[in-house]
Amino acid sequence: MTTTMEWPATPPVSRLHPGDLAGLASVGLRTRKLRASLSALGIAIGVAAIVAVLGLAASSSAVLLNEISQLGTNLLTVTNGQSLPGSTAELPLAAPAMISQLPGVTGVQYTGTVSNASAYRSPDIPTINTNALTVAASSLGLPAVTGTSVAAGSYLNAATVGEPVAVLGSAAAQRLGLDRVWPGMRIWVGGMWFYVVGILNPAVLAPEIDSSVLIGFPAARHYLGFDGHPSEVYVRTQNTSAAVNTVDGKLGGQADPENPGQVNVSQPSNALTAQADAAGALDTLFLGLGAVALLVGAVGVANIMIISVLERRQEIGLRRALGATKSHIRIQFLSEAIMLSLAGGTVGVILGAVSTGVYGHTRGWPIVIPIEAWVGGLVAALFIGALAGLLPAIRAARLSPTEALLTM
Repeated sequence: MTTTMEWPATPPVSRLHPGDLAGLASVGLRTRKLRASLSALGIAIGVAAIVAVLGLAASSSAVLLNEISQLGTNLLTVTNGQSLPGSTAELPLAAPAMISQLPGVTGVQYTGTVSNASAYRSPDIPTINTNALTVAASSLGLPAVTGTSVAAGSYLNAATVGEPVAVLGSAAAQRLGLDRVWPGMRIWVGGMWFYVVGILNPAVLAPEIDSSVLIGFPAARHYLGFDGHPSEVYVRTQNTSAAVNTVDGKLGGQADPENPGQVNVSQPSNALTAQADAAGALDTLFLGLGAVALLVGAVGVANIMIISVLERRQEIGLRRALGATKSHIRIQFLSEAIMLSLAGGTVGVILGAVSTGVYGHTRGWPIVIPIEAWVGGLVAALFIGALAGLLPAIRAARLSPTEALLTM
């Protein structure tokens, strides 16, 4: 009789179900709520800073882009540059008329700086207190071409262009202490009284107008001895990139055919974009501070996990004695660290979004939170949790059941 030896069946591989793993990972967090909350706080602050910075940057950029689109990117400016000896050059008297003949140009207006005149609220103010105001002669259609409008009163017209009449830029009005226009209101300009007939809204694309006291060219010649040369010409083109680029390339030679190199041509909308880029440098600083907060949070998570391993040696030993593998222990503590970080990251995303919404609402901005802001915050929290919990999880898995149970 032949007997057949039967080998014992291979024991099935032990696995943790996701639900069981989630319950085990949350044990340490539920039993040590205060400690877990303080550890997650660093993660929450870091993620909130990242979400808020990116959200506010996107919201402010949306405002800027909307403002540029409303004002248009088809405004070019022509200013007098420097002559070969290094002195300030002069644009020809006929420069505005010559520029208006260029194909693609739809509007031309201009100003001329009256360098020998200053403006004051009254003649009793010391002449040294100029408040950084500029007196400039202006053509009649300046507000429409530069993208601004009259906030109070009226602008210069054919009846007032030759009279001692002035219109104030928005900043000039504030510095002179004027917020409205009333009959007979006047200021002291170039040693005589000029009547104020209007105040302008801020000129975003031409900020030099904001601090200017604007008078007519004939009045500047008659009362202030102005020579009539324009110092800045504002040019509107057809609203296409091709038209803007074509006119841009020809403006210097058209404004001053004899000395095109002494003419400066610029596009104000590019300056606004550069301002947004400069603000982005400050955003990078705050992102760095958020990253530091995340690093501090990672240290806090690692610290609580190491303490948790030391305090729960009995639990680890008992689970190992009941059949839990090293992999089970390692995954349990690693999942606990990740869960802790994700909780902090979720709170941080909510705080960052709320902060962006509140600040944007107070400024009247559209609320824009890029998807990469909150997704990036959660991914950063996940990565930091895994990194911070890796070493404590490995230490927990290396504990032998005998060593762990000796502490009971």
